[in-house]
Amino acid sequence: MEATSIALWFVVLLIVLALLFDFMNGFHDAANSIATVVSTGVLKPQQAVLFAAMFNVIAISIFHLKVASTIGKGIVEPGVVDHHVVFGALIGAIFWNVFTWWYGIPSSSSHALIGGIIGAVMAKAGVAKLVGAGIAKTVLFIFLSPVLGYIFGSLMMVAVSWICRRTPPRKVDRWFRRLQLFSAGLYSLGHGGNDAQKTIGIIWMLLVAAGYVATDAKAPPNWVIWCCYFAIGMGTMFGGWRIVKTMGQRLTKLKPVGGFCAETGGAASLFIATALGVPVSTTHTITGAIVGVGSVRNPSAVRWGLASNIVWAWIFTIPAAALVAALCYWLSTFLF
Repeated sequence: MEATSIALWFVVLLIVLALLFDFMNGFHDAANSIATVVSTGVLKPQQAVLFAAMFNVIAISIFHLKVASTIGKGIVEPGVVDHHVVFGALIGAIFWNVFTWWYGIPSSSSHALIGGIIGAVMAKAGVAKLVGAGIAKTVLFIFLSPVLGYIFGSLMMVAVSWICRRTPPRKVDRWFRRLQLFSAGLYSLGHGGNDAQKTIGIIWMLLVAAGYVATDAKAPPNWVIWCCYFAIGMGTMFGGWRIVKTMGQRLTKLKPVGGFCAETGGAASLFIATALGVPVSTTHTITGAIVGVGSVRNPSAVRWGLASNIVWAWIFTIPAAALVAALCYWLSTFLF
């Protein structure tokens, strides 16, 4: 599509919407980054969000843009995306983020965005224009990322329990209050590295569709990368307080040692997914890790009913965001 066919003002509006989504992503998922470190009392909420936001932005210097490439080129076929598709995808994702935040449901901003892209593309061109391999990989990790979080979190808890089996509990608590700062920093790095790239990918997709970036470009402009990392960091600074209690205390009670194991296990899962270029949910990952830690301590300590409600929210994320995105795509074709 030629650049002249899309008004510059509309491209700017869509970029602002994308950065708003990125901000909301950080705002919504801040709970995942800070819930354990706040609930264990290691940091005060204001300290925790600043700490997490800093590591969100530092991630720009660590991770390659593999996730951004998956979002920008691996979900739909080149040439299908236009400004109507991007508009529908963003509104669908933002709607689901606001809805789940309002009700305090830990859901996936990542999969809301992917659902939005799928719904808008299907409204325009049908199923044939979707890239099955890219979607299959993403859907696989909806189930695999919490499993990895569960495995890594529970293994960490078993290992730490064995290593510290003869150490007085008060001394263990004192050690892990310090170590939890390290694990929280790691998790926030993984959060920034994976989640900021999703917005980078959709803005890259938009700029290619508008003709401002070549279709064979290896990376988007640097300003896109910096804006997205800063937007997610700013969102984290404001925090999603409605979800902190669900993740940090209602799912299972955590002590500093459990918080350390959950964050380290979740961070390992995020680092692996980002290295593979898979857009995963930080919510799915940390939930799996928290449940893994709680089940090692005592399976009855996990509130399995609450966990099942969270899983249902995960299942509905992609179809709900896709439906809203499809409606917004059709609305966009009438309005713009």
